[in-house]
Amino acid sequence: MSMPMPFRLNDLLLVFVVITSMTAAIIFPSFGSLFQTLPVYCVMANFFLSYLSIELTDVWKALQGHARQILSFTVMKLVILPVLLFYVFYCVAPAYALSALLLTGISTGVVAPFISNMVRGNSSLVLVVVVITSALAPFTLPLLIKIIAARQVEISFFSMLRMLALVIFVPIIAVEALRRLTPKLIAPLMKMQFPVSLLLFAVINLGVFYRYAPFFKKEPNVIILASLVAAGLGVIYCIIGIFFFWKSSLTNQLAGAVMLGNLNNVLVIVFSSEFFGLVKLTFLLRFTKKQQDKANAANAINIKMFL
Repeated sequence: MSMPMPFRLNDLLLVFVVITSMTAAIIFPSFGSLFQTLPVYCVMANFFLSYLSIELTDVWKALQGHARQILSFTVMKLVILPVLLFYVFYCVAPAYALSALLLTGISTGVVAPFISNMVRGNSSLVLVVVVITSALAPFTLPLLIKIIAARQVEISFFSMLRMLALVIFVPIIAVEALRRLTPKLIAPLMKMQFPVSLLLFAVINLGVFYRYAPFFKKEPNVIILASLVAAGLGVIYCIIGIFFFWKSSLTNQLAGAVMLGNLNNVLVIVFSSEFFGLVKLTFLLRFTKKQQDKANAANAINIKMFL
């Protein structure tokens, strides 16, 4: 009975840090602007710490037993579902269509295997999907944006690809180099993972959300609406993940819910702020400037609510 308490305390600390840093960035934007160049590097550092617990040899072993399921799930997760939800939102809530595409098309979160263990899902399956989607998302997500949302945004495909590849592959390479050159450092670094990650989350929020401070002060209802949309997306993800494996075992169904419901949210919020936070999105409905600004800010808070 004593084991769950640290996780609950960590959860509370994480929520406190996230909300506090977001609030500080909005109330004191001049302070948040001091961190504007750091979010990308903080995401890379956070990924480095997260990848320390992932052994590529374990991934290869798990892949051998689930190759067909993993391939079909990956195609659905990175290609089919993002396109489907983009057009669904474009019809019913166009201001959130782009954020739905970004959220759905990003890779599975690196903490997904841990969550799968907590709910007794197939963690081996989750581990493989984390690694594969992380490797493919830098290519698939920019391509989807270029093809599907080309009329809404004008951003270089290679700029998006370069940013995502840098953030994802450099930490993986660094971890593998560390594992081979100085493996004794792995355990001490893993012990520091949680407090360092809290600091990284705070810096990321400060460096991102100060940009939206004037808007949030004038339009606080955006936070409520975006939270509802994010919650709805979370329900959709979990349902689709379960039904994807409905003919399979319960452990695979739970894994499906975890793999779709757990996102690399920190990466997608930084990616979104880098490429979409400072541009005017030109929707086919020809929103006014105020509506465009509202959509940009809504996308950012909508994505962050998945933390």
